[in-house]
Amino acid sequence: MDALWCVLPAAGKGVRAGGDRPKQYQPIGGRPLIEHTLERLAAHPRIAGFVVAVAAGDRHFSAVEAIAGKPLLLATGGGERSDSVLAGLMALPPSVADDDFVLVHDAARPCVRADDISRLIEQAGRVEGGLLGAPLRDTLKRADARCHSIDTEPREGRWRAFTPQMFRRGALVRALRLAGEAGIVPSDEAMAMERMGVSPLLVEGSEDNIKVTTPADFALAEFLLGRIR
Repeated sequence: MDALWCVLPAAGKGVRAGGDRPKQYQPIGGRPLIEHTLERLAAHPRIAGFVVAVAAGDRHFSAVEAIAGKPLLLATGGGERSDSVLAGLMALPPSVADDDFVLVHDAARPCVRADDISRLIEQAGRVEGGLLGAPLRDTLKRADARCHSIDTEPREGRWRAFTPQMFRRGALVRALRLAGEAGIVPSDEAMAMERMGVSPLLVEGSEDNIKVTTPADFALAEFLLGRIR
């Protein structure tokens, strides 16, 4: 398999993170979160280039034509993650065919490990795609409207979904378009593919591949970035 392009949806506001700008532009160690994510991905030899889907009128992204010598293109994202991913897929260069695999990665996941990316590419490339994740290890509770625990849910067979997620470009475009036409907003690419009858491969990855969501996550991400490879 040749090197893959990677789409990063980065048009969200990330309101739970607080701050005066979207979370992907808030600093970690003095630099925007998204820069850490892009640099970690660009260091991987199997990633060929990037499309970053930003909000219309975005004034925070420092537009560059390449990162670590790999091309970086911009697309205008939408109101939902799936809209931004679709826009990114459509902005890929003509050299990326419909049958080529493409990675999709959260801009707010700067701590992904290179070995996990390699394992995803190798294993999911043998089937029709897949995603990084981790089996659920905690006890799972179901709550009522007042946050009282009313039941204990089984955790067997339950996974937490991470990114990157990897699917063929054409199949993912079709899946996202069909979901939109049905009025469904998929929370990730795997959900859109599941609706098409595909069973994405779950590839276990490191649980420190965190998604920065709350203010406390920034300190944790900075700590992890100093320790992981």
